[in-house]
Amino acid sequence: MIPRAAAHTLERLAKGFPVVALTGPRQSGKTTLAKSVFKDKTYVSLENPDEREFALQDPKRFLQRFPNGAVLDEVQRCPELLSWLQGWVDERGIMGDFVLTGSAQFDLIAGITQTLAGRVGRVELLPLSADELAAADLAPADLNTALLKGGYPALYDREVSPQDWFANYIATYLERDVRQLIAVRDLGQFQTFVKMCAARTGQLLNLSSLGADCGITSVTAKQWLSVLEASYIVTLLQPHHRNFGKRLVKAPKLYFCDVGLAAWLLGIRDIVTLETHAARGALFETYVVGELTKQRLNAGRPCDLFFWRDSSGNEVDVLIESAQGLQALEIKSGSTFASDWTNSLSKWQKFASNESLQPSLVYGGTESYAREGVHVWGWQEIGKITFESS
Repeated sequence: MIPRAAAHTLERLAKGFPVVALTGPRQSGKTTLAKSVFKDKTYVSLENPDEREFALQDPKRFLQRFPNGAVLDEVQRCPELLSWLQGWVDERGIMGDFVLTGSAQFDLIAGITQTLAGRVGRVELLPLSADELAAADLAPADLNTALLKGGYPALYDREVSPQDWFANYIATYLERDVRQLIAVRDLGQFQTFVKMCAARTGQLLNLSSLGADCGITSVTAKQWLSVLEASYIVTLLQPHHRNFGKRLVKAPKLYFCDVGLAAWLLGIRDIVTLETHAARGALFETYVVGELTKQRLNAGRPCDLFFWRDSSGNEVDVLIESAQGLQALEIKSGSTFASDWTNSLSKWQKFASNESLQPSLVYGGTESYAREGVHVWGWQEIGKITFESS
């Protein structure tokens, strides 16, 4: 098993909450991590029809089987169990009693919010981060390979090509998760929708345009997008609220949670194609935002990343609030520093004045240094870019 940074967070939360919930996309390593951290607990998968039927028909006796608690995998398949679990853990008063995992947020998170509020500590596990791969000596040697492979563990612990794995991942996702979450008559049309979202990774979200390109209404596009969010295929980066006297855009930016999946959906199958592809810059931005997101989620912190853009087109790719001020980050995919890369950061500093901390820039090169008042980071140093939230 590749060691996961979230393991320490799970151990910490298990000391203060009777229930720990581990959510994330399919195949991100949730089950492996839960079994590794909680070796002494019985493991039960509610994907197993017999176990699921038992939990549905007789939840009290189902829970009585676990005097030392248990890891309940894919618990969104039996959300009714959460109400019984509430009374069970309240009566026992044991911290770290039950560990819940799930790959679809809708029913699971709704159940946790309504039934287990105050009793559950939650960790969201995305695919492997650059730091986790580096620690296991599995990090891709070059940026293009990193963008093509992404971070799903299966691509690093078995002999399978990204082309084969992603094709089967999407097919399984459409057949299982999508059919469970919503009634989609035409899965082919939904797959087209997913590909159109990939073509927009790193861009402002326009539901009307997205729907029109897929032959669906903006209302349906919004519904389908919520499914992609709920199953950790995409995430939305919200615009920051501070205007500094400027009119701001209100639309969020769309990002895929895994850059390798986005590249595959775009039809990029090799490094030669990627190097000259029009979406390479957007994919690198997706990679960086994904790494910052994983860094925060692995630590059990809220993913409070923003971007800033006014109506004149002035933009900061990532903006983070901290107790000391506002931290701006620019993202450039080029491997050689260009002098005009810092222009947007300079404008931002004038707008934000004394609220702005020293800005940072991450690029597709390998060297890290300070230049023109900006901390420049090579892409392999992304794990060192830490921001403390307030």
